[in-house]
Amino acid sequence: MEIQKDKPMPGIAFKAMSFYFALRHRLDDVRKPLERAGIKEGQTILDFGCGPGHYSIAAAKMVGAKGKVYALDIHPLAVQSVEKKAGKEGLTNITTILSDRDTRLPDESVDIALAYDMIHMVKDKQSLIKELHRVLKQNGILSVLAEHLKVGDVLKILEQEGLFSLRDRQGNVLNLNKGKAS
Repeated sequence: MEIQKDKPMPGIAFKAMSFYFALRHRLDDVRKPLERAGIKEGQTILDFGCGPGHYSIAAAKMVGAKGKVYALDIHPLAVQSVEKKAGKEGLTNITTILSDRDTRLPDESVDIALAYDMIHMVKDKQSLIKELHRVLKQNGILSVLAEHLKVGDVLKILEQEGLFSLRDRQGNVLNLNKGKAS
């Protein structure tokens, strides 16, 4: 069976999306879902599908100099955007990864993985879920912003193989524990 490869959106579409997110995040506090996920100083965070980097930058500030943020995206403009913003902010705890799915991170090396408003764009969702499960530490959290798909459908995808179980939900933000519900 051939694995379905994802492709980045056209550059003009990425720029339009980035502009929309910039406006939206002026009204919304991007820190709220990150705080709810439990991001704390010293943690390692993976922002999978980081886009223009609003959550990556906020997470990097929250984890501080002792923490680490990996900002992964399939789009070269996303990676460039995060690097530019991190440079302007003087943040040295962000590493960008240009990839469609393979994080190249060690097993169980991430405290919290963010998958905000991107699951609907991934063709092979189960491969994504397995990769996020692989890199999360034993007590790791997967925080998902479910947009463009119904929350129930996203939960079905995430809980399908028993790799994650719902910890809490606030609106369309889901926080899941690694492993089955206890």
